[in-house]
Amino acid sequence: MFFTFIKILITALIIVIAAEVAKRSSLLAGLIVSMPLITILTLMWLYLDTKDIKQVSELTNNTLLMIVPSLTFFVFLPILLKIGLNFLPSMIISITGTTICYWIYTLILNKYFNITL
Repeated sequence: MFFTFIKILITALIIVIAAEVAKRSSLLAGLIVSMPLITILTLMWLYLDTKDIKQVSELTNNTLLMIVPSLTFFVFLPILLKIGLNFLPSMIISITGTTICYWIYTLILNKYFNITL
């Protein structure tokens, strides 16, 4: 239980730091949030919890596989904001659009590559 609390604390701290940096420099904040910090932390927590290299390797491969549909969010949101849509509707549409892209992507992976979630 204590280790779970430490994991939550470290993960939350990184998010708060990125949000605070964004107030001063969006470029530096963009650098921080574009780094695979969540992936690195997840891999570390998984390894420390399981000591299973195979699970870590599979997670790394599957994370790489899922990067493609995740990029659609970063296409949708700035376009919607630039055309004058307010932040909240832009965020909702971007999340929904990205979710649809994930769904289509997983259908393609399943149909053509026999990869399932």
